[in-house]
Amino acid sequence: MPSTELQYALKAIRKHPQVFAALAEYDQTREIPKTTYRERINLTIDNNLLQQFKRYARKNGLNMSRVIERYMKKELGLK
Repeated sequence: MPSTELQYALKAIRKHPQVFAALAEYDQTREIPKTTYRERINLTIDNNLLQQFKRYARKNGLNMSRVIERYMKKELGLK
């Protein structure tokens, strides 16, 4: 039977494989790779809605991209 430490390590690898893949790449290249990537997109939305959203985000100190991502995840049933 595997040790408790080994069980925890295997569980961590299953839960966060991207982190361990990044560590493996670092071992080979000695450079830390990005684990998440962001992409710029173009959307066409109502100008009045955009202006209201910009004011709202500025007033409340929000990052517009992060707010949009949160709503996209909610719509997709993620997190």
